[in-house]
Amino acid sequence: MARVRQVKTNFTAGEISRRLLGRGDLRAYDNGALALRNLFIHPTGGVTRRSGLAFVDPARGDGRLVAFEFNTEQTYLLVFSEGRIDVYGNDTPIASVEAPWTAPQLPQITWTQSADTLLVCHPDVPPRKLTRSGADAWALTGWSYVAEGERVAMPFYRFADPAVTLTPSGTDGLVTVTASAPVFDPKQEGARLRIQGKQLRVEGVVSATQVTATALETLAGTAATTAWDEQSFSPLRGWPVSAAFHQDRLVIGGSRDLPNRLWLSRSADLWNFDLGTGQDDEAIEFGILSDQVNAVRAVFSGRHLQVFTSGAEYMVSGDPLTPQNIQVHRQTRIGSPVDRSVPPRDVDGATLFVSRNGREIREFLYTDTEAAYQANDLALLARHLVVRPRDQDYDQGRRLMFVVMEDGALCALTVYRLEQVTAWTRLETDGAVRSVAVVGDEVYALVDRAGRWSVERFDDGLNLDAALVGDHDGPTAVWSGLDHLEGRSVAVVADGTVRADATVAAGKIVLDPPARHVEAGLPYSHRIEPLPVSLLGQAGGTDAVRLVSVGFRLEETAALHADLGRGLQELPLHRTGPQPAGGVPALVSGDRKLRALGWRRDSDRPLWSIRQDAPLPFTLLSVTMELRVND
Repeated sequence: MARVRQVKTNFTAGEISRRLLGRGDLRAYDNGALALRNLFIHPTGGVTRRSGLAFVDPARGDGRLVAFEFNTEQTYLLVFSEGRIDVYGNDTPIASVEAPWTAPQLPQITWTQSADTLLVCHPDVPPRKLTRSGADAWALTGWSYVAEGERVAMPFYRFADPAVTLTPSGTDGLVTVTASAPVFDPKQEGARLRIQGKQLRVEGVVSATQVTATALETLAGTAATTAWDEQSFSPLRGWPVSAAFHQDRLVIGGSRDLPNRLWLSRSADLWNFDLGTGQDDEAIEFGILSDQVNAVRAVFSGRHLQVFTSGAEYMVSGDPLTPQNIQVHRQTRIGSPVDRSVPPRDVDGATLFVSRNGREIREFLYTDTEAAYQANDLALLARHLVVRPRDQDYDQGRRLMFVVMEDGALCALTVYRLEQVTAWTRLETDGAVRSVAVVGDEVYALVDRAGRWSVERFDDGLNLDAALVGDHDGPTAVWSGLDHLEGRSVAVVADGTVRADATVAAGKIVLDPPARHVEAGLPYSHRIEPLPVSLLGQAGGTDAVRLVSVGFRLEETAALHADLGRGLQELPLHRTGPQPAGGVPALVSGDRKLRALGWRRDSDRPLWSIRQDAPLPFTLLSVTMELRVND
């Protein structure tokens, strides 16, 4: 009979799939767990009960959360919903702007920001520019390209067959333009044509072969010519899919009818897309040509201009980018989702993006040794947690990538490449999370709780969801402001102690005895379930195993509920001695050792677990097990 001592020093592999139960030889097996729910995993290895969600404001319904950061001090949360953008500063609504996007269109919007301007794209809606001119002064307008007189420096493209000619009836004023084949559509009314480099505005569509137009510049002549094109973006041809700012240029990535094309503005002249004569600072336009025509889903400014398409990832290089030296190289063949827009995010120099199959989070990272990008799968060990992501954002302070899943779950990925930390955990709440945004140091979530939508914020001082905190100078029995939880049973922490649940009626709860400081909200449970013990290297194999004792190293913990084989029990944390004034025990840091009884023949099951409903702080740093093995 052998005595074995195992120390689990960290949880830096996070929750891993049951399909790895036979891989006790992996380092991830030593550092992982079978279940880590409602916990934040620290890059240093410990786990902490996740922060609670503070209630911010009711939401209009489903939508997207977008961060707007003018500088480190002036940050705002934008809540996109059907037909509306609501602006929040310091959790307070400060403006509301009418918007053109419908609820079904919101999953496809993309955005990018420069200073006080946010550009928003959707392939079926003219792109918009949200501008902040003051703390409470916001305006949503269309894109405006540089104009020189009547000439507008917008992108143009030849959609029609190269053999089709146009014949203008005159060279200035109102003219009739006749095509040699059907190329016109009523949706082109108001759009621009260009004949031999001169622009016209379509005033009316007479037929598929004839329009009336105003010559905005004097035309070269009235002879039939094949040298013509039309504006790239229009109600007929669709609108930009994505945009980014890179090397002092505005980059437009793809449109509805030109899905694999890129447009780069003139250098330092963001709204000028005039190609000119190809000088170094002039605009650039090109299509991504490969064996497949893959639609651009996002453009991202990193070490290089990165292009994410439906079937591959590309690097656009050139230092600086000019019409003469620009190069496009395919790097990987992963692809991005086409039915939704999930923004790529920068994490320590790598770009994290969602794969086309919806089961992977890839790390697009440039390696100097290969002089190319790789796209490692960060969800390989936790495939069961990744379910068609619909939104994501990165919290630099906690080193957590928050990923919203299609099923309403919110997963948190701890990433610290220097120490090879990739750790997943699933965050669960009484409801479904639909969007997430990191604004400065704050993380916001859009939550659907049984049809009641709300904007909520992670708060390290809370241990409840949809929570409100109140203070009074003297003991108070009636606490109001809980209208968003009307009719719900809420958990209550009053003056530092957990009280019995209370039911919200008319937005109020009643406490007996009264309290001065109250936190009320929806409860959630955290859970730790380790992997079955791995006894690789034990001579002769094992027939049965006995857990002798477990030592938990805790930090600033108020409660510990563990199951060592005899059911879940609340375990004492405090030594005997005088209690602090007020009756609220101090948080505990240090080791707590618990003894266990009984042999286990089902060695494929965990020997212990932790589950806690109590809304109190909990941090676990390491676990030490003493075992007896029957060999």
